[in-house]
Amino acid sequence: MVRSLIQCISLPQVLLHVLFEHASGYALFAVKEVEEIGMLLPQVEESVLSIGKFNSMVSLAAFFPFKSAQAALENMNAISEGVVHADLKLFLETNLPLSGKKKAVLGVSDAKIGAALQEEFTLSIQTGGVVAEIGRGVRLHFHTLVKGLTAEAASKAQLGLGHSYSRAKVKFNVNRVDNMIIQSIALLDQLDKDINTFSMRVREWYGYHFPELVKIVPDNSMYCKLAQLIGNRKELSEESLESLEEVVMDSAKAQAILDASRSSMGMDISPIDLINIERFSDRVVSLAAYRLELQEYLRSKMSQVAPNLAALIGEVVGARLISHAGSLTNLAKYPASTVQILGAEKALFRALKTRGNTPKYGLIFHSTFIGRAAAKNKGRISRYLANKCTIASRIDCFSEVPTSVFGDKLRGQVEERLSFYETGEVPRKNVDVMKDAVKEATDVATEIKRKLEKKEKKRRKREKKLQEGNGDANGEAEVENGEAETPVVKKKKKKEEAEEMEVQAEESPAAENGADTPAKKKKKKIKAEEEEAPAEEAAVTDVGAGETETAVKKKKKRKSEAVEAEPEEEAPETPVTEKKKKKKRKEAAE
Repeated sequence: MVRSLIQCISLPQVLLHVLFEHASGYALFAVKEVEEIGMLLPQVEESVLSIGKFNSMVSLAAFFPFKSAQAALENMNAISEGVVHADLKLFLETNLPLSGKKKAVLGVSDAKIGAALQEEFTLSIQTGGVVAEIGRGVRLHFHTLVKGLTAEAASKAQLGLGHSYSRAKVKFNVNRVDNMIIQSIALLDQLDKDINTFSMRVREWYGYHFPELVKIVPDNSMYCKLAQLIGNRKELSEESLESLEEVVMDSAKAQAILDASRSSMGMDISPIDLINIERFSDRVVSLAAYRLELQEYLRSKMSQVAPNLAALIGEVVGARLISHAGSLTNLAKYPASTVQILGAEKALFRALKTRGNTPKYGLIFHSTFIGRAAAKNKGRISRYLANKCTIASRIDCFSEVPTSVFGDKLRGQVEERLSFYETGEVPRKNVDVMKDAVKEATDVATEIKRKLEKKEKKRRKREKKLQEGNGDANGEAEVENGEAETPVVKKKKKKEEAEEMEVQAEESPAAENGADTPAKKKKKKIKAEEEEAPAEEAAVTDVGAGETETAVKKKKKRKSEAVEAEPEEEAPETPVTEKKKKKKRKEAAE
């Protein structure tokens, strides 16, 4: 029934090839049969969902798996940017029939990558329509069409690649992240609104008690500080005049506040109400202090991320331009005409709709240059300023070492243009200014690089010193362990020597003629050393005489003690002494 309603193209040759990019790799599918006229009919859509029917229309021609997660991420980044990666080029050259009478038709889901492939291979690219429907079926049945790939493995690959792709997009240089500027300027604007609202609430609340203070002190934060300080106006006296002067920074104003408190028309206030007013004013004062800290943080962040833009139009206006564009990169991509009316989109579309005058400026109106220009020159100076802002933002976005040299030079150019509109003085040429700026910027960049290298060297030296210190500590610990072990070793050596001496004494024959015992030999050696000692002492100089004598005496004592100890131990064991004792006993018996 359906076949009679739709036109079916069924040819033996392949109609087109469809490229499918998956997290696991590239796949090329050959489409044999496709239904174009009844593509959106529910019956045809259901046939795509069935794997059996879809297999009859589409078959896998080739599959190229990614070698690693890093390779998959590189290919993904290339496809998202509309660039043909080397892996994709090799895959298509190998598997796509490029030569022949009929040129191959390649179906691609993304038109951006399709245009890049058309330039690279000069083949006809088809996007949308049938390709989108086939891509839907391939995405659904991909793990079935590719052998060896399970649904679980495919989902894991998709999840891993998605996480790594997101991380790569978010990961930038920590010191040059413009997201912090966008958040801080949004918070600054919100704080301005909140502080203004809360200050008005404090004025109204405390005004019941002291209404004259509003006219004397118009500043919101100062009014809140005074409300916190004064409290009950009836308790205000001459003693509190110094504290009032510290807050107001004006003696005349402090005296006026004191005089007004004495003759005030305000109502009396209860202590509990006064406590609540003081608490609320304290919160407002703390918010105002935090706002100043946040502004200082924004200034430091702008000097890191966009120093030239900040030097040209100021930190706050530059931050608002970055916030409105979405990022510094987006602002750098905008032409000068877009930057000029950035923030005035509503007025622009209203003017286009009503065919009225288009706006001359948007957010850059808050810079000081447009306010200083005459009414007839506001449009011209805003156009010139927008031009310089685009140059500054591009330098900030794509320069490696951030410097404010170009921003200062561009600011000087805008000043010269302002004076030209007012006085007619011809400004310098842009070429000359930029040459000077490039020279200065290179000098500053080299200086910054030199400082960074010095810091890096110092850091390496510190690390080396720490490592050496750890090594010395380990060495000392080892030495201490070694010293603790040495006495034990010495004792062992002494024991071994004593045992050797005993063995030698036992082995020596008793009946040898003129054989001396080891003890006698040692005594002879000691006597010879004692005879030589005086001769050595006489040869020594008078300067070291005392020292040498003491050393020699110590040596003598040590050697004599050792000799006396050894015969006592060895004498009972020698065979000669035993024979002498036997002879004496025989003589005594006779």
